[in-house]
Amino acid sequence: MAIPVVDPARYDEQLEAKRERITRDFARFAPPPLEVYPSPPSHYRQRCEFRIWHQGDDLFYAMFEIQESEGAPEDPKKTQKTVVRLDDYPVASRHINELMPVLLDAIRDVPLLRRKLFQVEFLTTLSGEALITLIYHRPLDEAWEGEARLLQERLGAMIIGRSRKQRLVLARDHVWERLEVDGRPFVYQQVENSFAQPNAEICRSMLAWAREVTRGSQAGDLVELYCGNGNFTIALAENFRRVMATEISRTAVASARENLAANGIDNAVVGRMSAEEFAAALKGEKGGRRVAEWALDDYDFTTVLVDPPRAGLDEASCRQLSGYSRIVYISCNPETLADNLETLTETHEITRFALFDQFPWTHHCECGVLLERRA
Repeated sequence: MAIPVVDPARYDEQLEAKRERITRDFARFAPPPLEVYPSPPSHYRQRCEFRIWHQGDDLFYAMFEIQESEGAPEDPKKTQKTVVRLDDYPVASRHINELMPVLLDAIRDVPLLRRKLFQVEFLTTLSGEALITLIYHRPLDEAWEGEARLLQERLGAMIIGRSRKQRLVLARDHVWERLEVDGRPFVYQQVENSFAQPNAEICRSMLAWAREVTRGSQAGDLVELYCGNGNFTIALAENFRRVMATEISRTAVASARENLAANGIDNAVVGRMSAEEFAAALKGEKGGRRVAEWALDDYDFTTVLVDPPRAGLDEASCRQLSGYSRIVYISCNPETLADNLETLTETHEITRFALFDQFPWTHHCECGVLLERRA
């Protein structure tokens, strides 16, 4: 893994290289022209984690450059890790960069906060909130908590302490992000140590695109798989009569329900179930009181939104998606997206295609695809 080298003057060049690659790799599907959504060229990540490196009286933030080299026949791949000192990190939000030196200065000479601290995680928002998790290789006691509360006041940021089988929340375990999309304000609870879109400006672009491609759907219902904390659910609810969203993570489901309430969304339900289990429930193969309460027969699912993990969808899931009139596929891995499109384009045509530069200065891309059933 290489640490991204941020060079704002070359941003357009790296984005054009991604555009060319995605256009070339998906040409066989004859998609419409690629819509490209740029990221801020620096300070775009709202969450980051760093190792803490202790060196004598000094300590600093560190990441690892990981390189693979050819080895002996019995050990063909050798991995070499190089410690890289980070006094700032242009990838991270400006708020994180402001907090980085202040945090180290505050703990450097405080043994209770410094001893066996090995990792720090930052979670910030465009709206100015910050949550810092300090992770230790030792138990945390009341004396640590007293010092950590003083640190929390000094930094103006919330603190969580973690060690093995310990999690001490001093204020709260989440931040509230506020995003304006199409002139509409949305609020999102983002919980520590749970997934949230890291690039808030690109997240805003993704939400605006998804709202645009699903407009005019009020007569039908949306089913959303892998809904996370309700990121898309919240923004798309007004485009549909009703929304049924599913997610397997207990923490994410609780957060999604909190977000529905915070945004006053009353036409969406979030159920805790895997995509595979939900497909079985739709076929009547999986029941129980929980599924009965959802009254799935009352829905008219015309559109499905899927935002799967990097592994993409298996063949059975792709076949199940083919039963919907419209498919909105958000992908963090173009390779597995292309594999899935081999199946999905047997029944559906790509009518919108977008590249979201979620991770500048890396080879990673986020894509959005709208597929509509062929006549």
